[in-house]
Amino acid sequence: MSSAIDFILVESQPLIRLAIRTVATNDEHIRLIGEADNGEDGFRLFEDLNPDVTILGLRFPDHCTIDDLDKYFAERPKARVIVLAEHAGDAEIARALKKGALGYICKDISPGELVDAIKTVAAGRKYIPDEIAQILSENIGQEELTPTESNVLRMIVGGMSNKEIAFALDISENTVKSHNQNIFGKIGVSDRTSAATTAIRRGLVRVDL
Repeated sequence: MSSAIDFILVESQPLIRLAIRTVATNDEHIRLIGEADNGEDGFRLFEDLNPDVTILGLRFPDHCTIDDLDKYFAERPKARVIVLAEHAGDAEIARALKKGALGYICKDISPGELVDAIKTVAAGRKYIPDEIAQILSENIGQEELTPTESNVLRMIVGGMSNKEIAFALDISENTVKSHNQNIFGKIGVSDRTSAATTAIRRGLVRVDL
């Protein structure tokens, strides 16, 4: 590693890139060596520049970055990646960390915390802010949804009725109701409205606004 920590930034929002670029130029110990506004160009930078740290925005118009993490670690198993998210959805945090990310931060992070995150991850240590660690700890031990339950939950968030879900999945309404009850029990809610809001808050379902 050079005297400065070289990092790249892959993020779709120009204002966020500007803010991070500004932070980088104000610290002599870190250096932004490349940035991209889409996943394809970002991975190309990662391959070409071999950064000490890679900051990946969580969402792009066409996909979620967590789906890309496998190819980053296939290319470099010891890559040091920080995921940059809009908010602290615990399901997405858990997925990112399980795939190998060392850091997970939100876009409202302070400049000082951002620098700390980069330096911590560059040293090979995890960086999880206290508020995000708290969210993770609150949901430790909760049973994961099955693929079918996740699909049903996405449809609930999309406003579909039990009858519509049954038609879409070619199952009976009673089976849908059974899935609903299993979902409610696993995420700790008692009705469809609470299930939808909890799913969005925790990142159990991706919502593209």
